[in-house]
Amino acid sequence: MRLRLDDEARQVTLGECLGRALEGRGRVYLEGELGAGKTTLTRGVLRAYGHAGAVKSPTYTLVEPYELENARIHHFDLYRLGDPEELEFIGGRDLFDDDALCLVEWPSRGEGWLPEPDLRITLTLAGSGRLARLEAVSELGERVMARLAAMPALAGCADTSEEGETPR
Repeated sequence: MRLRLDDEARQVTLGECLGRALEGRGRVYLEGELGAGKTTLTRGVLRAYGHAGAVKSPTYTLVEPYELENARIHHFDLYRLGDPEELEFIGGRDLFDDDALCLVEWPSRGEGWLPEPDLRITLTLAGSGRLARLEAVSELGERVMARLAAMPALAGCADTSEEGETPR
């Protein structure tokens, strides 16, 4: 699934829809260059669960936990990860249990240690907006994609340009 996100508000809307579709669990890997909107998307996911505060990328702490009324969410930013084994030292195995929702920025830095994702989202700059490519990697990911496709809030975001073509 490819979506065109013309502004920050649409990125947050995608995050909110994603949060509802995930139903509080799963592993989502967020890929894209610096400034592509990975943390903005995460802010939308957290809003879906009632978080109204600021959301910053946990670049130095590696993980920011959110204990919300209906969900446990772990927001990882692995940009400064020196070695994937560092995740073991911060209790990563417990954080990736099945009852939590894990959002992982820069998952390639944890390659070889991280479990497989349910959903992989790649954000790229496209003019003043972003292009989001969503890929299901598991059965849960497939169910999430089906829920997203049925959400009216995302109507009009479908990107029909050819792969590799830059949307206007």
